[in-house]
Amino acid sequence: MAADGQEIEALVALMARLPGLGPRSARRAVLHLLKKRRQLMEPLAEALRNAAESVRECSLCGNLTAADPCALCRNPARATGEICVVEDVGGLWAMERTGGFRGRYHVLGGLLSALDRIGPEELRLPRLLARVSGEDVREVILALPATVDGQTTAHYIADLLSGSGAAVTTLAQGVPMGGDLDYLDDGTITAALRARRRL
Repeated sequence: MAADGQEIEALVALMARLPGLGPRSARRAVLHLLKKRRQLMEPLAEALRNAAESVRECSLCGNLTAADPCALCRNPARATGEICVVEDVGGLWAMERTGGFRGRYHVLGGLLSALDRIGPEELRLPRLLARVSGEDVREVILALPATVDGQTTAHYIADLLSGSGAAVTTLAQGVPMGGDLDYLDDGTITAALRARRRL
């Protein structure tokens, strides 16, 4: 049965624009929110309003934060001389989730893409260069997607930093933990073969 009222339809249309939610999923989510108005909908509306008013990009790394600079950039224990370059904030959050990296980050805000007309001027490259020269950076780790645009961006950054004195490294690519060769694509197997190491 179709929802009645412009307010509900407008909410469904907005929810359907979120990643991972199509029109049917959005309609179910809206129905659930309306049923749980006090427990979910009102707190969610307030949290969205608060985030819209207070969350900004960190002026140093590009992370999302309510305090500028962000907690990661303010933490003196993170001044390890390592900067991990990621495409977007989602990549930063993924790296942080692992707990394996204890340095600082730099969010590019995208990747070089001739098809999408994204050139170097659209990315946070000048800020990265300033940080590498001003923060005593020893290593820049490029944690970019294993795509044509990701690799193009990585090579461009490596060229930019070639005279900086900082080592430029990239994440290893290849067979994931628990991965069965029979289920992997040819590109992943080739990358894993190239990144092999001694046992």
